Amino acid sequence: MPRPIVALTASSKTAAGPNKYPRVRVNDAYVRALQGAGLVPVLVPPSLSPDEARRIVATVAGVVFSGGEDVDPVRYGANRHPATQKSHAGRDDTEIALALAARDARRPVLGICRGLQLLNVALGGTLVQDLGIQRPREVAHALESSRTHRVHEVTVLQHSRLAAAVAAQQIEVNSLHHQAVDTLAPGLWTTAYAPDGVIEAVETRDDWWALAVQWHPEELIHDTKPWDRAIFTAFASACDTVI
Repeated sequence: MPRPIVALTASSKTAAGPNKYPRVRVNDAYVRALQGAGLVPVLVPPSLSPDEARRIVATVAGVVFSGGEDVDPVRYGANRHPATQKSHAGRDDTEIALALAARDARRPVLGICRGLQLLNVALGGTLVQDLGIQRPREVAHALESSRTHRVHEVTVLQHSRLAAAVAAQQIEVNSLHHQAVDTLAPGLWTTAYAPDGVIEAVETRDDWWALAVQWHPEELIHDTKPWDRAIFTAFASACDTVI
């Protein structure tokens, strides 16, 4: 039986060094995590039209929204906060089109960090643009230097896809984000949260399999805890039903 092919969103970065030029790229950790779950990831450039996004979704078993740039606040009707980082219009366009096409085609979706935020915005939700300034609390969420370390607890709600995957109600995660869900989009529900109340996972309520987490499970697949590998396994199982 062929391994399911999934779309993996990528960002556009300018290379460092003397020969600077733009690159479409994604961290290798995503690729390894998806391959480890038995999937074949194909990179999607941040420059597709809505029609091209629909055609991509029609040919794959699932879509993975990776981390990266802040979603432009104009996408959810807000003014840009000074702490909001530079956005990528092409990536926002592409990924919103992919999210809506995946919803319409009932393709499984896995969102990671920005991917959770993008999914929420695509479906009609809003974001906190900087937790440290707008919602200062006791949990530090933007810990880029600790991307492979578990830095805070997350409570997982019972009877959720996430709970079924990780087989636990309390887990520890890494944390590399300065934004988070503010108003939750219609059709989504919160299935995990941090000790300070920040939303850490969301899911769809209907027959469309969509799960998004605020941390970076791809960076933790080699950890002794099975939770993060289990998230990719659950996504792969959902993709198997599409073949």
